[in-house]
Amino acid sequence: MRSSLRSRDSNSTSTDTDPKKRIKNCCRKLVAFMCTQVGVGGLVVGYAIIGALGFMMIETQGQIPSTVCIRGLIRKQYAEELWFSTASNQTVNVFDRRTFHMVSNRILRRYQDDFTSNYGKENCSGLTATDLWSFPAAMMFCLSVFTMIGYGTLVPQTAWGKAVTVIYAVLGIPLYVLYFLNMGKILAQTFRSLYTWLYECTGKRKPGQRITVPSTACLWVIFGYVLAGSIMFAEWEGWNYLDSAYFCVTSLCKIGVGDLVPGWTHGDLTADSQTKLIINFVYLLLGMGLIAMCYDLMKEDVYVKAREMKAQILQIVDVTHYQVEMCCKLEVLD
Repeated sequence: MRSSLRSRDSNSTSTDTDPKKRIKNCCRKLVAFMCTQVGVGGLVVGYAIIGALGFMMIETQGQIPSTVCIRGLIRKQYAEELWFSTASNQTVNVFDRRTFHMVSNRILRRYQDDFTSNYGKENCSGLTATDLWSFPAAMMFCLSVFTMIGYGTLVPQTAWGKAVTVIYAVLGIPLYVLYFLNMGKILAQTFRSLYTWLYECTGKRKPGQRITVPSTACLWVIFGYVLAGSIMFAEWEGWNYLDSAYFCVTSLCKIGVGDLVPGWTHGDLTADSQTKLIINFVYLLLGMGLIAMCYDLMKEDVYVKAREMKAQILQIVDVTHYQVEMCCKLEVLD
């Protein structure tokens, strides 16, 4: 007995004094903490911050030319060609509609091809790469990458930036999925406890009754969150409520159209717009957690209702089978 106690004490002291084992224990505890709800949330935010700093460093090294806008020159060139080929030419005018339409359509088609081929390859806002790749804007870019929203309002222009984006997405998407699942569980437990407490306050709970959150309550939560975001962004950006709700739904559903983004106005990236980008980041990250919560609760509600339906069907089958047996016995007696 004493020898076993001495061996345990010697093992514990050797573990405490061995630096390699202490490092392994610390790493094991750190990994276990990172797999918890709080750890995953902090890991996602930290991943976005590290990515934002990295993309800022990469993209600001190669300045985007902003002194000349090629699209403006293309527009001016084809406008002059259209004028000299149609309006100023006496042989091709509105009286000769067939020739007028043929010449003007040919010029406009070439203008469309040149314009679209140069779209997105330059910066016509007059801002430098340092202005475009501010910390809040880079945070929103990172969020749009690993959550698979993909707004497209800010994109990397350098080769290194594009390569890092690929690696960043490959590593970040599984991390986001882990956040989505863990955050859904912890928010679902919290909301389930709150709903159970409110249901018990009404005095309608029966002994042994299992309380599940109905799907309608989850839909109301999502509707309320979208409504709050719609009012907030409409007041900030001056959008109408339809456009604001359109942005909230397309972002939370990860459609990511990118035509409307709060705080992102080329040519006017003020301190107020930077604050809006950060609040937009928090709104979307929490909103996706709420969607995960509603998914978890609605899945449980559907599972419970499916079991109840199965029990009812089996009961109906048993009753029908009993009735058929009784009818057969009565026919035999007759």
